Amino acid sequence: MPKSKQPTPKQLMSVIQTQTAIAKLGLDLNAVMTLVAEQAQSLTHAKGSVVELAEDGEMVYRAVSGGASHLLGLRLNQKNSLSGLCIEENKTLYCQDSESDARVDREACRKVGLRSMAVVPLVHCNEAIGVLKIYSECADAFKEGDLQLLGLMSELIAAAMYHATKYGAQELYKLATQDNLTGLANRALFLDCLRQGLESAKKNKKVIGILMIDMDGLKPINDRYGHRAGDAALKEIGQRIASHTRNDDLVARLGGDEFAVILTNIADLDLATKAMNRIAETCGLPFAFENVSLKIGASIGLAVFPEDAQSIDQLMETADLKMYHNKRQRKMADV
Repeated sequence: MPKSKQPTPKQLMSVIQTQTAIAKLGLDLNAVMTLVAEQAQSLTHAKGSVVELAEDGEMVYRAVSGGASHLLGLRLNQKNSLSGLCIEENKTLYCQDSESDARVDREACRKVGLRSMAVVPLVHCNEAIGVLKIYSECADAFKEGDLQLLGLMSELIAAAMYHATKYGAQELYKLATQDNLTGLANRALFLDCLRQGLESAKKNKKVIGILMIDMDGLKPINDRYGHRAGDAALKEIGQRIASHTRNDDLVARLGGDEFAVILTNIADLDLATKAMNRIAETCGLPFAFENVSLKIGASIGLAVFPEDAQSIDQLMETADLKMYHNKRQRKMADV
């Protein structure tokens, strides 16, 4: 058992403040999970915090904070894991040292970079459907008070789940992986699908690509016409991007004015380039909002595996660099 110490009044006040912030987020479950992960990590001084949801025998990292930030979308086997056991037993579990605890997958722990961790179940409609986890690179890093705080935080997510949906796990999955404004995939689902797509492409010697897309003109619209017009423009850009992609492709809003597309199984690089150009052309058409014609557009960068990069990070960085180059060219052309 961890060392005994109760949560401090300051920590409990932070939990209350988090609850207030959650109320303002409404039905945006992904934002709620991210906020709780950030607060759990901060309050317990953990290296990282994760919200994992159980999906088809795997634990999927749907919200992350701290040292776990680069692991968003990661999938681990539910069996032989502390998270899986937490769901099975529906109770808080603590691992003092992953190197000597038979309940954990040591290799997975090394992959994530953790030595001790605590997991608490996320319960929806009397069923554990995921966990909230904190972890440290040091052995026996947490106290009893940290576990109590973790339990309080998990209840905040559970309450958000209850208010967000009455339709069970499938609706929860949708809310956790969908951008609340546009209805497109969110960053967590984008990274999850990109990881799986890249692994499949490597295994089957296929070509996969991504488009990194930055909407142009959002700030002037927000400044002049307000965020209602800006939100409408974001939804319009999302629809225009989706209209020029295939059924097997994935269109996502990563946040703010950033969008992305996963181009699966590219048979012809020229066709992918033409698709990118069509998206750019369509996104550049004027947008009518309440009888006002708004100027919008998109800067786009394309990167493909294996020609441009071998990993997710390299692929996204390459596409980003090409996108910013495209943005600079567009600005120079407007001068």
